[in-house]
Amino acid sequence: MKLILRILLTALAVVVIANFLPGVTLTDGYTSAIIVAVVLGLLRVTVKPILIFLTLPATIVTLGLFLLVINAIIIMLAGYFVDGFSVSGFWVALLFSLLLSLFQSFLYSLLNEKKEK
Repeated sequence: MKLILRILLTALAVVVIANFLPGVTLTDGYTSAIIVAVVLGLLRVTVKPILIFLTLPATIVTLGLFLLVINAIIIMLAGYFVDGFSVSGFWVALLFSLLLSLFQSFLYSLLNEKKEK
């Protein structure tokens, strides 16, 4: 159940960011946003660890800032795989990934239940 909520919250964040960030287009609305959320999840699970391993020296030298580049590459790959979603360039993908991370951390914090001791 929590996975479905996370996908829907990510889709909501994609719709919100695509509406006000120039360079990001979402043509089919919520259907494309849900597909983008699923594709982003799959790319983060499969491709991102491979990219992190292959670029480990660059990540170490830049003290982890190269991970932002990897996130932008993941966003651009999602734009390549999903027909109704496109990102115009690398810098837009980088800004989109930063904003998406911020929105996701805020929205996911709403899901966490406070445990009482």
